[in-house]
Amino acid sequence: MSDQTTLDPDVIIEDHEALDEDYVLTAAFVEKVVDAADDGQGMRLRSLLEDLHPADVADLMGFLTAEHRAVVVLWLPPELLAETLPELDDNIREEVLERVPNATLAEALQELDSDDAAAVVEDLEDDQREKVLSAMPAGDRAAIENSLGYAEDSAGRLMQREVMAAPAFWNVGDTIDHIRRQGDDLPELFFDIYVVDPLNRPVGGLPISRLLRSARSVALTEIMEPINDIAVDQDQEEVAYIFEKYHLISAPVIDSAGRLVGQITVDDIVNIIQEENREDILRLAGVRDEDRGSSVTEIVRGRVPWLAINLFTAVIGASVIGWFEGTIQQIVALAILMPIVSAIGGNAGTQALTVTVRALATRELNSSNAPRTFMRELVVGVANGLILAPLIGVATAIWFRDENWKIGLVIGAAMVLNLIVAATVGVLTPITLSKLKFDPAVSSAVFVTATTDFFGFLIFLGLATIVLI
Repeated sequence: MSDQTTLDPDVIIEDHEALDEDYVLTAAFVEKVVDAADDGQGMRLRSLLEDLHPADVADLMGFLTAEHRAVVVLWLPPELLAETLPELDDNIREEVLERVPNATLAEALQELDSDDAAAVVEDLEDDQREKVLSAMPAGDRAAIENSLGYAEDSAGRLMQREVMAAPAFWNVGDTIDHIRRQGDDLPELFFDIYVVDPLNRPVGGLPISRLLRSARSVALTEIMEPINDIAVDQDQEEVAYIFEKYHLISAPVIDSAGRLVGQITVDDIVNIIQEENREDILRLAGVRDEDRGSSVTEIVRGRVPWLAINLFTAVIGASVIGWFEGTIQQIVALAILMPIVSAIGGNAGTQALTVTVRALATRELNSSNAPRTFMRELVVGVANGLILAPLIGVATAIWFRDENWKIGLVIGAAMVLNLIVAATVGVLTPITLSKLKFDPAVSSAVFVTATTDFFGFLIFLGLATIVLI
Protein backbone atom coordinates (compact mmCIF):
# COMPACT_ATOMS: atom_id res chain seq x y z
CA MET A 1 0.00 0.00 0.00
CA SER A 2 1.41 3.40 -0.99
CA ASP A 3 1.34 6.49 1.18
CA GLN A 4 1.08 9.67 -0.81
CA THR A 5 0.20 11.92 2.11
CA THR A 6 1.93 15.16 2.91
CA LEU A 7 0.24 16.61 5.96
CA ASP A 8 -1.93 19.62 5.21
CA PRO A 9 -4.60 21.54 7.14
CA ASP A 10 -7.27 19.07 6.02
CA VAL A 11 -5.49 16.20 7.72
CA ILE A 12 -5.69 17.53 11.25
CA ILE A 13 -9.35 17.55 12.22
CA GLU A 14 -11.05 18.62 15.40
CA ASP A 15 -13.45 16.38 17.29
CA HIS A 16 -16.50 18.50 16.45
CA GLU A 17 -15.87 18.03 12.72
CA ALA A 18 -16.14 14.24 13.03
CA LEU A 19 -19.36 14.16 15.09
CA ASP A 20 -22.55 16.18 14.88
CA GLU A 21 -24.54 17.42 17.87
CA ASP A 22 -26.18 13.98 18.22
CA TYR A 23 -22.80 12.22 18.47
CA VAL A 24 -23.22 10.71 15.01
CA LEU A 25 -20.41 10.72 12.46
CA THR A 26 -20.93 13.44 9.87
CA ALA A 27 -21.24 12.62 6.18
CA ALA A 28 -18.34 14.98 5.45
CA PHE A 29 -16.03 13.09 7.80
CA VAL A 30 -16.99 9.70 6.37
CA GLU A 31 -16.33 11.09 2.89
CA LYS A 32 -12.85 12.21 3.98
CA VAL A 33 -12.09 8.70 5.19
CA VAL A 34 -13.40 7.16 1.96
CA ASP A 35 -11.31 9.55 -0.15
CA ALA A 36 -8.16 8.78 1.85
CA ALA A 37 -8.78 5.04 1.51
CA ASP A 38 -9.37 5.35 -2.24
CA ASP A 39 -6.10 7.29 -2.65
CA GLY A 40 -4.10 4.90 -0.49
CA GLN A 41 -3.20 7.69 1.94
CA GLY A 42 -2.42 5.62 5.01
CA MET A 43 -0.93 8.33 7.20
CA ARG A 44 -3.89 10.59 6.47
CA LEU A 45 -6.24 7.79 7.52
CA ARG A 46 -4.31 7.32 10.73
CA SER A 47 -4.44 11.03 11.45
CA LEU A 48 -8.18 11.13 10.81
CA LEU A 49 -8.92 8.18 13.06
CA GLU A 50 -6.41 8.23 15.90
CA ASP A 51 -8.37 10.70 18.07
CA LEU A 52 -11.74 9.02 17.58
CA HIS A 53 -13.34 7.02 20.38
CA PRO A 54 -13.31 3.26 19.64
CA ALA A 55 -17.14 3.25 19.55
CA ASP A 56 -17.04 5.93 16.84
CA VAL A 57 -14.47 3.96 14.85
CA ALA A 58 -16.77 0.93 15.07
CA ASP A 59 -19.66 3.10 13.90
CA LEU A 60 -17.54 4.33 11.01
CA MET A 61 -16.83 0.74 9.94
CA GLY A 62 -20.57 0.23 9.58
CA PHE A 63 -20.80 3.13 7.12
CA LEU A 64 -17.93 1.87 4.93
CA THR A 65 -17.94 -0.79 2.25
CA ALA A 66 -15.96 -3.99 2.75
CA GLU A 67 -13.23 -2.69 0.42
CA HIS A 68 -12.79 0.53 2.39
CA ARG A 69 -12.84 -1.32 5.72
CA ALA A 70 -10.02 -3.53 4.48
CA VAL A 71 -7.87 -0.43 3.93
CA VAL A 72 -8.85 1.44 7.10
CA VAL A 73 -8.21 -1.43 9.49
CA LEU A 74 -4.59 -1.75 8.38
CA TRP A 75 -3.87 1.83 9.49
CA LEU A 76 -5.47 1.71 12.93
CA PRO A 77 -2.89 1.91 15.76
CA PRO A 78 -2.78 -1.43 17.68
CA GLU A 79 -4.30 0.04 20.85
CA LEU A 80 -7.17 1.68 18.96
CA LEU A 81 -7.70 -1.49 16.92
CA ALA A 82 -7.87 -3.52 20.14
CA GLU A 83 -10.49 -1.27 21.72
CA THR A 84 -12.51 -1.09 18.49
CA LEU A 85 -12.83 -4.83 17.86
CA PRO A 86 -15.25 -5.55 20.78
CA GLU A 87 -17.44 -2.63 19.64
CA LEU A 88 -17.98 -3.90 16.09
CA ASP A 89 -21.14 -5.61 14.84
CA ASP A 90 -20.56 -9.37 14.73
CA ASN A 91 -20.56 -9.74 10.94
CA ILE A 92 -18.28 -6.75 10.45
CA ARG A 93 -15.89 -7.98 13.13
CA GLU A 94 -15.56 -11.37 11.48
CA GLU A 95 -14.77 -9.66 8.19
CA VAL A 96 -12.24 -7.29 9.79
CA LEU A 97 -10.47 -10.12 11.62
CA GLU A 98 -9.80 -11.82 8.30
CA ARG A 99 -7.93 -8.71 7.15
CA VAL A 100 -5.71 -8.14 10.19
CA PRO A 101 -2.28 -9.86 10.19
CA ASN A 102 -1.99 -12.44 12.96
CA ALA A 103 0.97 -10.71 14.62
CA THR A 104 -0.89 -7.37 14.69
CA LEU A 105 -3.98 -9.03 16.13
CA ALA A 106 -1.97 -10.82 18.81
CA GLU A 107 -0.41 -7.49 19.82
CA ALA A 108 -3.80 -5.78 19.88
CA LEU A 109 -5.44 -8.47 22.02
CA GLN A 110 -2.83 -7.96 24.73
CA GLU A 111 -4.26 -4.48 25.25
CA LEU A 112 -7.69 -5.87 26.19
CA ASP A 113 -9.09 -7.34 29.37
CA SER A 114 -9.43 -11.12 29.19
CA ASP A 115 -13.21 -11.02 28.68
CA ASP A 116 -13.02 -8.69 25.67
CA ALA A 117 -10.05 -10.57 24.23
CA ALA A 118 -11.93 -13.87 24.52
CA ALA A 119 -14.96 -12.38 22.73
CA VAL A 120 -12.72 -11.39 19.80
CA VAL A 121 -10.80 -14.69 19.66
CA GLU A 122 -14.09 -16.58 19.65
CA ASP A 123 -14.90 -15.11 16.23
CA LEU A 124 -11.64 -16.34 14.65
CA GLU A 125 -11.48 -19.38 12.39
CA ASP A 126 -9.78 -22.34 14.07
CA ASP A 127 -6.50 -22.07 12.15
CA GLN A 128 -6.25 -18.30 12.66
CA ARG A 129 -7.16 -18.66 16.33
CA GLU A 130 -4.32 -21.13 16.86
CA LYS A 131 -1.80 -18.84 15.14
CA VAL A 132 -2.90 -15.75 17.04
CA LEU A 133 -2.87 -17.47 20.43
CA SER A 134 0.55 -18.97 19.79
CA ALA A 135 1.89 -15.46 19.14
CA MET A 136 0.68 -14.20 22.53
CA PRO A 137 2.49 -14.43 25.89
CA ALA A 138 1.68 -17.60 27.85
CA GLY A 139 -0.25 -15.78 30.58
CA ASP A 140 -2.54 -13.90 28.19
CA ARG A 141 -3.08 -17.02 26.11
CA ALA A 142 -4.01 -19.10 29.17
CA ALA A 143 -6.52 -16.48 30.36
CA ILE A 144 -8.27 -16.41 26.97
CA GLU A 145 -8.33 -20.20 26.63
CA ASN A 146 -9.73 -20.49 30.14
CA SER A 147 -12.53 -18.00 29.33
CA LEU A 148 -13.41 -19.87 26.14
CA GLY A 149 -13.74 -23.05 28.18
CA TYR A 150 -16.94 -21.76 29.80
CA ALA A 151 -20.41 -21.88 28.23
CA GLU A 152 -21.10 -19.05 25.80
CA ASP A 153 -23.77 -17.23 27.84
CA SER A 154 -22.31 -17.95 31.27
CA ALA A 155 -20.70 -15.67 33.84
CA GLY A 156 -17.39 -17.43 33.21
CA ARG A 157 -17.37 -16.27 29.61
CA LEU A 158 -18.50 -12.78 30.62
CA MET A 159 -16.02 -12.20 33.46
CA GLN A 160 -12.56 -10.71 33.31
CA ARG A 161 -9.89 -12.62 35.17
CA GLU A 162 -8.05 -9.45 36.18
CA VAL A 163 -9.25 -8.65 39.69
CA MET A 164 -7.98 -6.78 42.76
CA ALA A 165 -8.07 -8.91 45.91
CA ALA A 166 -6.62 -8.41 49.38
CA PRO A 167 -6.19 -10.86 52.28
CA ALA A 168 -8.46 -10.39 55.26
CA PHE A 169 -5.56 -9.60 57.64
CA TRP A 170 -4.50 -6.47 55.70
CA ASN A 171 -5.37 -2.95 56.71
CA VAL A 172 -6.05 0.09 54.52
CA GLY A 173 -2.40 1.11 54.39
CA ASP A 174 -1.27 -2.36 53.28
CA THR A 175 -3.84 -2.34 50.50
CA ILE A 176 -2.99 1.14 49.19
CA ASP A 177 0.73 0.32 49.17
CA HIS A 178 0.06 -2.90 47.29
CA ILE A 179 -2.04 -1.10 44.68
CA ARG A 180 0.71 1.46 44.10
CA ARG A 181 3.34 -1.26 43.69
CA GLN A 182 1.27 -3.20 41.18
CA GLY A 183 1.11 -0.38 38.62
CA ASP A 184 0.43 -1.76 35.13
CA ASP A 185 -0.41 -5.20 36.56
CA LEU A 186 -3.67 -3.88 37.98
CA PRO A 187 -6.95 -4.42 36.12
CA GLU A 188 -7.57 -1.58 33.69
CA LEU A 189 -10.96 -0.91 35.30
CA PHE A 190 -12.00 -1.89 38.81
CA PHE A 191 -14.35 -0.38 41.36
CA ASP A 192 -14.08 -2.74 44.33
CA ILE A 193 -11.41 -4.63 46.21
CA TYR A 194 -12.44 -8.12 47.26
CA VAL A 195 -11.34 -9.31 50.67
CA VAL A 196 -10.45 -13.02 50.60
CA ASP A 197 -9.71 -15.70 53.18
CA PRO A 198 -6.64 -17.99 53.08
CA LEU A 199 -8.44 -20.25 50.55
CA ASN A 200 -9.02 -17.28 48.21
CA ARG A 201 -12.74 -17.22 48.92
CA PRO A 202 -14.28 -13.72 48.95
CA VAL A 203 -15.65 -12.75 52.35
CA GLY A 204 -16.44 -9.13 51.62
CA GLY A 205 -15.99 -6.21 49.27
CA LEU A 206 -14.59 -2.73 49.65
CA PRO A 207 -15.35 0.16 47.26
CA ILE A 208 -12.29 2.17 46.27
CA SER A 209 -14.03 5.34 47.49
CA ARG A 210 -14.35 3.94 51.03
CA LEU A 211 -10.78 2.69 51.00
CA LEU A 212 -9.43 6.14 50.15
CA ARG A 213 -11.53 7.83 52.84
CA SER A 214 -10.36 5.48 55.62
CA ALA A 215 -7.32 5.81 57.86
CA ARG A 216 -4.33 3.62 57.00
CA SER A 217 -4.51 1.73 60.28
CA VAL A 218 -8.12 0.55 59.82
CA ALA A 219 -8.46 -3.20 59.16
CA LEU A 220 -10.23 -4.18 55.93
CA THR A 221 -12.59 -6.48 57.84
CA GLU A 222 -13.90 -3.45 59.76
CA ILE A 223 -15.02 -1.51 56.69
CA MET A 224 -15.78 -4.22 54.11
CA GLU A 225 -19.34 -4.78 52.93
CA PRO A 226 -21.33 -7.94 52.11
CA ILE A 227 -21.02 -9.01 48.49
CA ASN A 228 -23.27 -10.57 45.87
CA ASP A 229 -21.03 -13.22 44.40
CA ILE A 230 -21.75 -14.77 41.02
CA ALA A 231 -21.31 -18.48 40.24
CA VAL A 232 -19.05 -19.07 37.27
CA ASP A 233 -21.68 -21.16 35.47
CA GLN A 234 -24.56 -18.74 36.10
CA ASP A 235 -26.48 -17.58 33.01
CA GLN A 236 -25.76 -14.04 31.87
CA GLU A 237 -29.46 -13.09 32.08
CA GLU A 238 -29.47 -14.01 35.76
CA VAL A 239 -26.28 -12.02 36.27
CA ALA A 240 -27.85 -8.98 34.61
CA TYR A 241 -30.93 -9.37 36.84
CA ILE A 242 -28.74 -9.43 39.98
CA PHE A 243 -26.87 -6.31 38.89
CA GLU A 244 -30.08 -4.48 38.10
CA LYS A 245 -31.90 -5.51 41.26
CA TYR A 246 -29.06 -4.72 43.69
CA HIS A 247 -27.62 -1.74 41.76
CA LEU A 248 -24.17 -3.27 41.51
CA ILE A 249 -21.15 -1.74 39.82
CA SER A 250 -19.10 -4.92 39.98
CA ALA A 251 -19.35 -8.39 41.48
CA PRO A 252 -16.88 -11.21 42.17
CA VAL A 253 -17.16 -14.49 40.27
CA ILE A 254 -16.50 -17.73 42.15
CA ASP A 255 -15.90 -21.31 41.04
CA SER A 256 -17.61 -24.43 42.40
CA ALA A 257 -15.32 -24.38 45.46
CA GLY A 258 -16.16 -20.76 46.22
CA ARG A 259 -12.75 -19.43 45.15
CA LEU A 260 -12.43 -16.01 43.51
CA VAL A 261 -11.71 -16.46 39.79
CA GLY A 262 -12.67 -13.10 38.30
CA GLN A 263 -15.06 -10.18 38.31
CA ILE A 264 -17.90 -8.79 36.22
CA THR A 265 -18.25 -5.03 35.84
CA VAL A 266 -21.25 -2.91 35.00
CA ASP A 267 -20.02 -2.02 31.49
CA ASP A 268 -20.36 -5.69 30.54
CA ILE A 269 -23.84 -5.85 32.06
CA VAL A 270 -25.05 -2.83 30.07
CA ASN A 271 -24.09 -4.70 26.90
CA ILE A 272 -25.89 -7.84 28.08
CA ILE A 273 -29.09 -5.94 28.95
CA GLN A 274 -29.07 -4.24 25.55
CA GLU A 275 -28.38 -7.55 23.83
CA GLU A 276 -31.17 -9.38 25.64
CA ASN A 277 -33.67 -6.55 25.03
CA ARG A 278 -32.77 -6.42 21.34
CA GLU A 279 -33.08 -10.19 21.11
CA ASP A 280 -36.54 -10.19 22.72
CA ILE A 281 -37.79 -7.39 20.46
CA LEU A 282 -36.56 -9.20 17.36
CA ARG A 283 -38.06 -12.49 18.48
CA LEU A 284 -41.44 -10.87 19.07
CA ALA A 285 -41.29 -9.71 15.45
CA GLY A 286 -40.19 -13.16 14.26
CA VAL A 287 -36.79 -12.06 12.92
CA ARG A 288 -33.23 -12.96 13.82
CA ASP A 289 -30.49 -10.59 14.93
CA GLU A 290 -29.35 -8.51 11.98
CA ASP A 291 -26.79 -5.74 11.70
CA ARG A 292 -25.34 -3.53 9.02
CA GLY A 293 -22.99 -6.28 7.91
CA SER A 294 -25.72 -8.88 7.32
CA SER A 295 -26.09 -10.07 3.74
CA VAL A 296 -29.39 -10.37 1.88
CA THR A 297 -29.09 -14.16 2.01
CA GLU A 298 -28.65 -14.17 5.80
CA ILE A 299 -31.60 -11.83 6.29
CA VAL A 300 -33.89 -13.85 4.02
CA ARG A 301 -32.86 -17.09 5.70
CA GLY A 302 -33.74 -15.63 9.08
CA ARG A 303 -37.14 -14.23 8.09
CA VAL A 304 -38.62 -16.79 5.71
CA PRO A 305 -39.31 -19.52 8.34
CA TRP A 306 -41.44 -17.16 10.43
CA LEU A 307 -43.24 -15.83 7.38
CA ALA A 308 -44.00 -19.43 6.41
CA ILE A 309 -45.47 -20.06 9.86
CA ASN A 310 -47.52 -16.87 9.58
CA LEU A 311 -48.72 -18.03 6.17
CA PHE A 312 -49.91 -21.31 7.69
CA THR A 313 -51.74 -19.58 10.55
CA ALA A 314 -53.30 -17.11 8.11
CA VAL A 315 -54.68 -20.04 6.10
CA ILE A 316 -56.23 -21.42 9.28
CA GLY A 317 -57.86 -18.06 9.99
CA ALA A 318 -59.08 -17.74 6.43
CA SER A 319 -60.60 -21.23 6.59
CA VAL A 320 -63.10 -19.90 9.12
CA ILE A 321 -64.41 -17.53 6.47
CA GLY A 322 -65.18 -20.50 4.26
CA TRP A 323 -67.49 -21.92 6.91
CA PHE A 324 -69.71 -18.84 6.56
CA GLU A 325 -69.59 -18.47 2.79
CA GLY A 326 -73.38 -18.52 2.57
CA THR A 327 -73.75 -15.79 5.17
CA ILE A 328 -71.24 -13.53 3.37
CA GLN A 329 -73.01 -14.08 0.03
CA GLN A 330 -76.26 -12.87 1.55
CA ILE A 331 -74.72 -9.91 3.41
CA VAL A 332 -71.74 -8.61 1.45
CA ALA A 333 -71.09 -5.88 4.04
CA LEU A 334 -69.69 -8.56 6.37
CA ALA A 335 -66.70 -9.03 4.04
CA ILE A 336 -65.88 -5.33 4.43
CA LEU A 337 -66.20 -5.29 8.21
CA MET A 338 -64.68 -8.57 9.41
CA PRO A 339 -61.01 -7.46 9.03
CA ILE A 340 -61.74 -4.68 11.53
CA VAL A 341 -62.60 -7.14 14.31
CA SER A 342 -59.56 -9.35 13.72
CA ALA A 343 -57.18 -6.38 13.34
CA ILE A 344 -58.26 -4.73 16.61
CA GLY A 345 -58.08 -8.09 18.37
CA GLY A 346 -54.59 -8.71 17.02
CA ASN A 347 -53.35 -5.32 18.18
CA ALA A 348 -54.90 -5.73 21.64
CA GLY A 349 -53.42 -9.21 21.94
CA THR A 350 -49.98 -7.88 21.00
CA GLN A 351 -50.27 -5.17 23.66
CA ALA A 352 -51.10 -7.69 26.38
CA LEU A 353 -48.41 -10.04 25.08
CA THR A 354 -45.69 -7.38 25.08
CA VAL A 355 -46.48 -6.29 28.63
CA THR A 356 -46.52 -9.90 29.84
CA VAL A 357 -43.27 -10.90 28.13
CA ARG A 358 -41.54 -7.85 29.59
CA ALA A 359 -42.87 -8.66 33.07
CA LEU A 360 -41.59 -12.23 32.75
CA ALA A 361 -38.19 -11.04 31.54
CA THR A 362 -37.81 -8.60 34.45
CA ARG A 363 -39.24 -11.17 36.91
CA GLU A 364 -42.06 -8.84 37.89
CA LEU A 365 -44.51 -11.62 37.03
CA ASN A 366 -44.56 -14.96 38.85
CA SER A 367 -47.02 -17.54 40.12
CA SER A 368 -48.03 -15.37 43.08
CA ASN A 369 -49.29 -12.41 41.04
CA ALA A 370 -50.15 -14.14 37.74
CA PRO A 371 -53.91 -14.44 38.55
CA ARG A 372 -54.07 -10.76 39.47
CA THR A 373 -52.24 -9.79 36.28
CA PHE A 374 -54.57 -11.92 34.20
CA MET A 375 -57.69 -10.43 35.76
CA ARG A 376 -56.33 -6.91 35.27
CA GLU A 377 -55.72 -7.49 31.55
CA LEU A 378 -59.15 -9.13 31.24
CA VAL A 379 -60.83 -6.08 32.77
CA VAL A 380 -58.77 -3.84 30.48
CA GLY A 381 -59.94 -5.90 27.49
CA VAL A 382 -63.59 -5.57 28.51
CA ALA A 383 -63.20 -1.83 29.15
CA ASN A 384 -61.53 -1.28 25.78
CA GLY A 385 -64.29 -3.26 24.11
CA LEU A 386 -67.03 -1.28 25.82
CA ILE A 387 -65.38 1.98 24.73
CA LEU A 388 -64.75 0.96 21.11
CA ALA A 389 -67.90 -1.10 20.50
CA PRO A 390 -70.36 1.84 20.53
CA LEU A 391 -68.10 3.81 18.21
CA ILE A 392 -67.79 1.12 15.56
CA GLY A 393 -71.37 -0.05 16.13
CA VAL A 394 -72.95 3.35 15.52
CA ALA A 395 -70.65 4.09 12.59
CA THR A 396 -71.50 0.74 11.00
CA ALA A 397 -75.25 1.10 11.59
CA ILE A 398 -75.18 4.50 9.86
CA TRP A 399 -72.92 3.26 7.04
CA PHE A 400 -75.08 0.23 6.24
CA ARG A 401 -78.48 1.57 7.34
CA ASP A 402 -79.99 0.66 3.97
CA GLU A 403 -79.13 -3.02 4.52
CA ASN A 404 -79.61 -3.83 8.20
CA TRP A 405 -78.90 -1.60 11.19
CA LYS A 406 -78.31 -4.72 13.29
CA ILE A 407 -74.89 -5.11 11.63
CA GLY A 408 -73.72 -2.37 13.99
CA LEU A 409 -74.93 -4.39 16.97
CA VAL A 410 -73.16 -7.51 15.70
CA ILE A 411 -69.80 -5.87 15.12
CA GLY A 412 -69.96 -4.09 18.49
CA ALA A 413 -70.61 -7.36 20.35
CA ALA A 414 -67.92 -9.15 18.32
CA MET A 415 -65.44 -6.40 19.19
CA VAL A 416 -66.01 -6.84 22.93
CA LEU A 417 -65.77 -10.62 22.78
CA ASN A 418 -62.62 -10.66 20.62
CA LEU A 419 -60.88 -8.16 22.91
CA ILE A 420 -61.60 -10.53 25.79
CA VAL A 421 -60.05 -13.34 23.75
CA ALA A 422 -57.05 -11.10 22.95
CA ALA A 423 -56.44 -10.29 26.61
CA THR A 424 -56.74 -13.96 27.56
CA VAL A 425 -54.29 -15.35 25.00
CA GLY A 426 -52.00 -12.31 25.30
CA VAL A 427 -51.40 -13.11 28.98
CA LEU A 428 -51.82 -16.88 29.22
CA THR A 429 -49.73 -17.79 26.16
CA PRO A 430 -46.37 -16.41 27.36
CA ILE A 431 -47.02 -17.58 30.92
CA THR A 432 -47.76 -21.11 29.71
CA LEU A 433 -44.74 -21.20 27.40
CA SER A 434 -42.52 -19.96 30.22
CA LYS A 435 -43.82 -22.73 32.51
CA LEU A 436 -43.04 -25.28 29.79
CA LYS A 437 -39.46 -23.88 29.58
CA PHE A 438 -39.96 -22.35 26.13
CA ASP A 439 -38.90 -18.79 25.38
CA PRO A 440 -42.19 -16.82 25.38
CA ALA A 441 -40.69 -14.12 23.16
CA VAL A 442 -40.13 -16.60 20.32
CA SER A 443 -43.45 -18.41 20.00
CA SER A 444 -46.09 -16.17 21.55
CA ALA A 445 -46.64 -13.57 18.83
CA VAL A 446 -47.55 -16.06 16.10
CA PHE A 447 -49.94 -17.94 18.38
CA VAL A 448 -51.64 -14.78 19.67
CA THR A 449 -52.17 -13.36 16.18
CA ALA A 450 -53.50 -16.66 14.85
CA THR A 451 -55.90 -17.02 17.79
CA THR A 452 -57.32 -13.48 17.56
CA ASP A 453 -57.77 -13.83 13.79
CA PHE A 454 -59.48 -17.21 14.16
CA PHE A 455 -61.85 -16.15 16.93
CA GLY A 456 -62.36 -12.69 15.43
CA PHE A 457 -63.74 -14.18 12.21
CA LEU A 458 -65.61 -16.94 14.06
CA ILE A 459 -67.32 -14.62 16.55
CA PHE A 460 -68.24 -11.92 14.05
CA LEU A 461 -69.52 -14.23 11.32
CA GLY A 462 -71.14 -16.54 13.83
CA LEU A 463 -73.07 -13.70 15.48
CA ALA A 464 -74.02 -12.34 12.05
CA THR A 465 -75.41 -15.72 11.06
CA ILE A 466 -77.46 -15.95 14.27
CA VAL A 467 -78.73 -12.35 14.36
CA LEU A 468 -79.03 -11.37 10.71
CA ILE A 469 -79.95 -14.53 8.83
